[in-house]
Parts: sequence; C-alpha cells; structure tokens
Amino acid sequence: MKSLLSVALLLGITSSLSAQNKSSLLIHNTSSFERKEVVSIPYEKFKQHFELKDTVFSILEEESKKPVIYQLEKRGKSTPQNVLIAVHIAPKAKIELAVTDTAPVKTASKTYARYVPERKDDFAWENNVVAFRAYGKALEGTSEDAQGFDFWSKRTNDLIIDEWYKTGDYHADHGKGLDYYSVGQTLGVGDMALYFNGQIQYTKHYRRSEVLDNGPIRSTFKLIYEPQEIEGQMINIEKEISIDAESQLSRINVNMHNATAAETPIVLGIAKRKEANPNYTIYKRENFFAYWEPENKGNITGTAIILPHVKKDFIDTPTQFLWNIAAKNNQTLTYYIGAAFNKAGKIENMDAWKAYLQQASEQIQKPLTISYKK
Repeated sequence: MKSLLSVALLLGITSSLSAQNKSSLLIHNTSSFERKEVVSIPYEKFKQHFELKDTVFSILEEESKKPVIYQLEKRGKSTPQNVLIAVHIAPKAKIELAVTDTAPVKTASKTYARYVPERKDDFAWENNVVAFRAYGKALEGTSEDAQGFDFWSKRTNDLIIDEWYKTGDYHADHGKGLDYYSVGQTLGVGDMALYFNGQIQYTKHYRRSEVLDNGPIRSTFKLIYEPQEIEGQMINIEKEISIDAESQLSRINVNMHNATAAETPIVLGIAKRKEANPNYTIYKRENFFAYWEPENKGNITGTAIILPHVKKDFIDTPTQFLWNIAAKNNQTLTYYIGAAFNKAGKIENMDAWKAYLQQASEQIQKPLTISYKK
C-alpha cells in the first residue's frame, strides 16, 4: 500500500513538473478595451516551439482548459503557412495557450468566399457579421452594371451567400437582412479606381479569381484584372481580399504594376448619398473615415475606410468621397473597408460606429503581443 502511495505521489510530482515545463504561447492585450480578433503566427515557428509531429492538434486555454478555435492558413499553397487563432482577451490582460496532440473540436465556419458564375460573375465574401461582393465581367455593359464593392445588410450570424443567391430574393428582408445598398457608378464600399487628369478612370471588372483560404475564421481570395492601357500607360492590377470572423471589416491588398511609370495615381472611394449635410467624420490620427448614411425605409448603413499611412488628398464630390493616392509599382497598398447595418443589433448609430472604428484602428496599428514560453 505504501509502495502504491509512493508511486502515486511520484507520478503526481512528475505530472506537475511536466505541466510546469511544457511549452505554451502567451498573448497579451495592452489595449484599454477587450480584443476579439484573429492572430496570425508563422506555422514553422509554431511547429518548432511545440515540437509538432503533424498538423493534427488542439489549442487549449491553459487556465480553463477550454479549446480555442484555430485555422491552418495555407495562402493557396499545399502546406500550412500560418496558424490563425481566434482569441478573446480582456483589457490589459493576457491568455496562455497550450497545445495537445488530440484532434481539434469541429467548428462551423464563420467566413466564406466564392465565385458566383450563376449571377453574372459576382464574387461574394462574408463572415458571421457582414457580407460584400465585387462585380465580374458578365455584368459589364448590362443595365445592371455598377463599379465598386457592394454591401449586403445581413442581420443574422448565419452565412447567407449561398442561400440568397439560390433564392434570388434578397432585395426584401425576410428576417436575415437584405441587399438595398446602391453602388451604381461609384466605388461603393471602399473600392479603388485609377485617377488621371483629375478624373476617375474605372477599370474593367475582374477577370479571374483565386480562393487562397476559406474558413473557418478567415477567408482570403484574389481578384485579378486584365492589363489595361489607360492614358498611354499599361497597368496591371491584382487585389487580395480577406475577411476574419466577427469583424465588420475586410482587408484589401492592392498590387499594381505600371509598365510606363514608377507610380500610378489612384483613388479609394465611398459612395455618398444625396443629402444636404452628410453625417461623416475624418479621424486623422487614427486614419479612418466614417459615414452614417440617411435612413431608407428604416434601414441605415454605416460605411468606413481605414486608410493607409501614405500621402493622400481628400476629395468631396457630389456622388462619392475620394482619397487620391500614388500607388507605387510592386509595393502592396493595404487598407481596410467596413460596413454596419443598424438592424443587426450591434452598431445602431454613428457614435457606436465611430467607437468601433477607433478600436479597430488601434487593433491594426498595435497588434497583440505574442511570446513563446518553454
């Protein structure tokens, strides 16, 4: 009996020592508000730190032992490039994460993106909060043709792209929201166009798409445009767009090559409605623009753009708000677009929209601190 007790105590000590010595990951929130976002960690570093043998593992919160949702981001390649982890951290707090070699808990996807050939080459993307779409080649020259990014005013946590395209009945609200946002001949929610001689030069719609990752907590894709000669300059454009779970925003990476010049004048834009005193705000320090549109049969949309930290000029036109930027060859231009629907129950007025964007801007500029612990 004494021998068994000694063995049990020894095992307990060994287990305790093992727990103390095992590897973990610390994520620290230095902000004064809670952070609910997706963090990205290089896969090879993660694999080496935790001495992973394969890609099957679980991530747990050390204190609660609860599983944490993650995604192996491949970026269009055959092997993982990053580990994406969905975290929720209180203000001025940190969490410690551990890894086990057990299979992860299955989870429903919260992001989705796809090419929509059945609706004139649309490309649509969404998360559990918002939905957007870009227009394709088949729409060019039709009576429905429009230029910029469209926003779908969803008010459900469900992914709705497939459902709405299947029914085709998404201009009326049947409980999950509707598509009432008007793009027309504007850049809609934060798209870009060329800008020569003080005039917008809209490009043709995208010609090819490539999905790099598709959930559960981030979807990323590319929109590839055919080379176009405009004002005597041959220009190639590619946009990489990603959306994370829970976020009102999408990240846009624009890659441009001009065969004639070292940089190309472009504009980023937000559609503007016909009203005497539009409700918008420019925050120069946080580098974002917020617009709260006028009511439309009880529906209100907020739109926004978090701008890149480069030289830019604001242009207020009758139909859209524009920012003139010089895009340099072979240098990625990164910015964020966002939208909110008043009936979604999350952001119901301009003050709430500005508060959300202030925090989002800080999250972008001050990433969560990540450290490794042995």
